[in-house]
Parts: sequence; structure tokens; C-alpha cells
Amino acid sequence: MAFVPNTDNDRQEMLDAIGVKSFNDLLANIPDNLRLKSDLNLPEGLSELETVQLIKSIANKNITTETHTCFMGGGAYDHYIPSIVGSVLERPEFKTAYTPYQAEVSQGTLQAMFEYQSCICSLTGMDVSNASQYEAGSSLAEACMLAQAQTRNKKVVFAGTINPNYVAVTKTLTQ
Repeated sequence: MAFVPNTDNDRQEMLDAIGVKSFNDLLANIPDNLRLKSDLNLPEGLSELETVQLIKSIANKNITTETHTCFMGGGAYDHYIPSIVGSVLERPEFKTAYTPYQAEVSQGTLQAMFEYQSCICSLTGMDVSNASQYEAGSSLAEACMLAQAQTRNKKVVFAGTINPNYVAVTKTLTQ
């Protein structure tokens, strides 16, 4: 999500809404002996590039799944998330997992879901697909119920690497 700073007008509207004249009025209840009387001793600011390099150098001290083998299991493993994901998720039609109820108000969302479902059906060779899900556990349960309804097979086999919490949710919802 892009950072959009507050304008002077935005700040004044917020102050007016809570009934104070200035930001300093918000600090009036802080005892004088607790307030800093001098400037902060901070280094010069960094450019964006310098900031990214600094944060990366700090982060590189961490032990991660990129530097060490991970045996955590349960769905916790290193995986790549393409950079396009952030751009797609910022689009308004993907801001919510809910299927819209008023088609006339939500044509963009419904069109995106239809195209996604059509693509998934084409990729999987199945006649059905679902695009409107919540978190992973209930999504797995929905996928299992969809597969059961399509194949008429009630048995579900879980890979040992699936998060046990997701399996528990699925077992609860598919009973």
C-alpha cells in the first residue's frame, strides 16, 4: 500500500474532530519533567536506497529459511511470492473475500471472479471452481467439499505437510 501523508488540512480536520487546537494540545497532560527539553540526537536522514540497504543489512543477520533448512512443517516453509501479488491485491476488486450480493454495484469484482474461475477451470480441466474464500482453513474445507460434490467421492486424503489446524477446520466443516 502506498504511503499517503496527511495534508495540513487533514491534520486540522482531525484536531477539530477531537476538539483540540494543535498537536501540542494533545501533549498538555504529559508532565513537564517527562518532556525532552533538547533536540533529539539523530543522524542525518537516509535516501530511500540507503534505507533499503540498511534494513537489508540488518535483516541479513536473521536466520531464515533462505539460509537454513526448515523442518517446521505444518505449512510453514519458504515460498516465493511474485511481486505482482502486491499490485493485484491493491486493486479494489480484490480488497475483500466476500462475494458481492448486488451485481449491479459490483460488476468489476464479479467480472474478475468469473475470469479467475474460468482460468482455474481451464488449467485444472474441471467444470467447477470457486473464487470467493476466506482464510486458508475454510478455503481448504470449501475445496474439499467442492471436490466431493463434483466427484461423488467422500474420502479426503491430506498430505502430511498441510498445517494441522487447516486439517482440523476441514474435518469439522466436512462432517
